[in-house]
Amino acid sequence: MSLTLLPAVDVRDGKAVRLRQGESGSETDYGSPLEAARTWVESGAEWIHLVDLDAAFGTGDNRAQLREIVHELGNRVNIEMSGGVRDDASLDAALEAGAARVNIGTAALENPEWTRKAIAKYGDRVAVGLDVRGHTLAARGWTREGGDLFETMKMLDDAGCSRYVVTDVARDGMMSGPNLDLLREVAERTDAKVTASGGISKLDDLRNIRKLADLGVDSAILGKSLYARAFTLEEALEVAR
Repeated sequence: MSLTLLPAVDVRDGKAVRLRQGESGSETDYGSPLEAARTWVESGAEWIHLVDLDAAFGTGDNRAQLREIVHELGNRVNIEMSGGVRDDASLDAALEAGAARVNIGTAALENPEWTRKAIAKYGDRVAVGLDVRGHTLAARGWTREGGDLFETMKMLDDAGCSRYVVTDVARDGMMSGPNLDLLREVAERTDAKVTASGGISKLDDLRNIRKLADLGVDSAILGKSLYARAFTLEEALEVAR
């Protein structure tokens, strides 16, 4: 079974950046978000994972840049939007901009009733980001604790959530390998699909994630590994297939 790869474009202050362990202030600047997204599309990406970090941290938003990317590339690639989606206005804005799928993060922990309604209304166009330290969820741009992972998953499963984006916060941007045990634990406890995020640093990491495909881990987000040129997207796509 093939693995879908989603190169990430994280946007802060209008620039493409990468963070270490999701910490504000740890940014490495990689220039134009549109140029980054174009690069991944030209290299064969079928999905882009687009993150508004300012919206996630509550320090503004980059909606104009995100809309520009969707406007130019949305007919060539599927775009998953993430960051600061916490109410009808932000969810509708992302979907109306042309996102194929939108990730809800903090709101799933802080406003479960609204999240249930969003899942009921939009189905598989809504995914929930589970950002984890150990078995404890992280909220508000990973600055607060958000409760027990498996209790939250039970609530979301009951609501009909069709996809979780699972990130081990301690590994994100650290090039230290994905948390395969965490991915397996999550996948074994839900019928929802699972997207792996955080820590991927070499092609063998993708091979190991592919081994979890039978459990429902069907995709992976690539960030630092691509920007640091640990491997090319073309090489990664070959392994994923």
